[in-house]
Amino acid sequence: MDIYLDANATTPVLPRARAAALAAMADDFGNPSSVHSTGLKARALMDSVRARARRLLGAPSGGLLFLSGATEGIQTAVLSALSSLRGRTDVDCILYGATEHKAVPEAIRHWNRLLGLDLRVLPIPVGRDGRHDLQWLRAHAGRAGLVCTMAANNETGVISDLDGIEQALAGSPALWMVDSVQALGKLELRLAAHRIDYAPFSGHKLYAPKGIGMLYVREGAPFTPLMAGGGQEGALRSGTENMSGIAALGTVLEALEDGQTFMGRRTLEAYRERIAAALKSAFPGVVFNAPFELSLPTTLNFSVPGLDSKLLQDLFDAADVRVSGGSACGAAKALPSHVLEAMGLPAWQAASAVRLSFGPASDPAFIDEACARIGSCGASLRASCLSTSEEAPRPGNALDGLTRFVVGGACCYLVADADSRRCVVIDPLPELTGRISQLLRCQEYTLVAALDTHSHGDHVSSGGELRAALPARLLAQGGFDALGWPLGIDAICLGAQMLTRLATPGHTADSTAYLLHDAQMNIRLAFVGDTVMPGALGRSDFAQSAPLAFGSSLKKLQQAAGPRTLLLPAHDYDDRFASTLVRECAAQPLLAQVLAGGIDAQHFAAAKAELEEGLALTEYQTLACGARVDTGCAGTGHEMSAAEARRLLRENPGLLLVDVREPYEQRLSESLPFGADAHCEAVPLSGLLNALPAWLALPTATPVLFYCRSGNRSAQAAKALRRLGHAQAWSLSGGLALWPARVAEESGAAVH
Repeated sequence: MDIYLDANATTPVLPRARAAALAAMADDFGNPSSVHSTGLKARALMDSVRARARRLLGAPSGGLLFLSGATEGIQTAVLSALSSLRGRTDVDCILYGATEHKAVPEAIRHWNRLLGLDLRVLPIPVGRDGRHDLQWLRAHAGRAGLVCTMAANNETGVISDLDGIEQALAGSPALWMVDSVQALGKLELRLAAHRIDYAPFSGHKLYAPKGIGMLYVREGAPFTPLMAGGGQEGALRSGTENMSGIAALGTVLEALEDGQTFMGRRTLEAYRERIAAALKSAFPGVVFNAPFELSLPTTLNFSVPGLDSKLLQDLFDAADVRVSGGSACGAAKALPSHVLEAMGLPAWQAASAVRLSFGPASDPAFIDEACARIGSCGASLRASCLSTSEEAPRPGNALDGLTRFVVGGACCYLVADADSRRCVVIDPLPELTGRISQLLRCQEYTLVAALDTHSHGDHVSSGGELRAALPARLLAQGGFDALGWPLGIDAICLGAQMLTRLATPGHTADSTAYLLHDAQMNIRLAFVGDTVMPGALGRSDFAQSAPLAFGSSLKKLQQAAGPRTLLLPAHDYDDRFASTLVRECAAQPLLAQVLAGGIDAQHFAAAKAELEEGLALTEYQTLACGARVDTGCAGTGHEMSAAEARRLLRENPGLLLVDVREPYEQRLSESLPFGADAHCEAVPLSGLLNALPAWLALPTATPVLFYCRSGNRSAQAAKALRRLGHAQAWSLSGGLALWPARVAEESGAAVH
């Protein structure tokens, strides 16, 4: 059973509304513009829904149009307002709330440009509570032609002070649009009691289908149709009306009026308190990003120190709890919330925020189950040593091998030995100090060294910060050099493994590679910093670089590690995980030339310098540490559909299935999606490097099918393995979300 807690994105359709939509398609299917009896019935249905909407919205006068949803409503309102401003000399700006849904500023910029107005477009600042700065608004309203605010925010649930905004607009020539999408069914709306000129609504945010919405237009407000045509909706919105959507929306509005389906504010506030308590218990230190007293009771926006938004979303999804990182329209971009940034919250809060929202039709049993699932998520984190709770237990599965962390393309590695309870961190990152120190404290591992592969240009080493975060009992004794290597020793022992170092000046004068040897002293892996990256050589145009030494360092690395040892970089901008000198020589002609002795140090340095001229910032807006000459993905065709995967399972008993979800997700998933007889391995993406050598040694015809929740992480794994030479590496397209199709709930099932 899914626990759907993303109601601000969309809601399931109310069973009664579904039935009404089907009836409108099967029985009352007439065109409301037709004058025969079937058409007249449709017209009567539409008129009755409009009348009900007027009562609920407090809008006895003015226009109330049916249209496709809020985006069309916003476009229509902005077009109408801005069209009326042409030729006006008393206005010079358009104002919108800094926390508005992106549909609003995008519409403003679009029509401002298209109509040739070239008015200034200014965001209205908000305070830490998410409410508009009314003093700022009052100061700018006198020259504004349009002001756009929202009744309640879609990410935080913060309720705008509409009375205060109206007072701030006193004497202003501005037209006023209020995005009321999140308010319907949750706030009392009195549109006609305010000077609101436009108010868009969307049905699918309150148990109606997608594709139906409304736009309120105050009587006398300027109006320009977005669509011209057959003259429907009084010639204000042409196009045959969506009668099934209108019928469904009417049923939802009827449920609002009868007071039997939707919970009252006090009940919803009690639900919120229960969920907040469950979050506090599951995630000690949780921070709520908006004050409850100023917010919708159905929305909780929170952050957990040390845990990023994606980790939390993956965790919840593994427990079949659906949450989001903010607006559904921006979720795919995985950027920090512009809403929380506008509120002035710390960067970590904006980057790690999760939005949890439930619908006003939720019942107590649903809230009970939601709280129980939240508790199981917290328990899974504690078992993975990711909880900040002081009572976090030491799990039975101790850290062993290599764990990879990535922040903005920068890589950090934790090398741990379970038998000796000793570990080394390579290229520590400040963003990971809390997480890694918590992990080591929870598992009682001694940090032998925090090593840097070079002095970094894009961040300060956090080795000292990491050591300071650990108790003395978990720190190896003795001093260390500038890169963190313990003084007086040539090798670091980690149980049967050993770490040695190799000076590789070039990227910087102090660049160092760390070589991990097995019990037979064979080199398993080489941590090469930015000397060699997938698709690039580290740049050597810094003040601390040694460009003339770069070529000889590459030859030293080849001699020490060999052509096929996995090289682990300090930066991996394309999620390739590792490479080898053989693979990089095929992708980088300059590297192949220097290793073959075809170019001397001087000419190599000059050729590199030419590649590195004018390097732009990375997609993470950080300093690029190398000029990438091989930036393409590892070919196409790595995705495998569910149907193809089922066929492969039947026809190839040797198929290796690899679950790349993290342990805290795997722990919450009890089902065996491919059956008990399938050959499955659990290799989290963070530990993929431990398994790569074995997979590369498989017979070339052995298929390896990676899977995860959505198909994104499994695609990274498949492309990485393919790039290293195993062509039969695949990713399950759509992940477990599309495997197999879930059995549809009965039509009479409850909605939440």
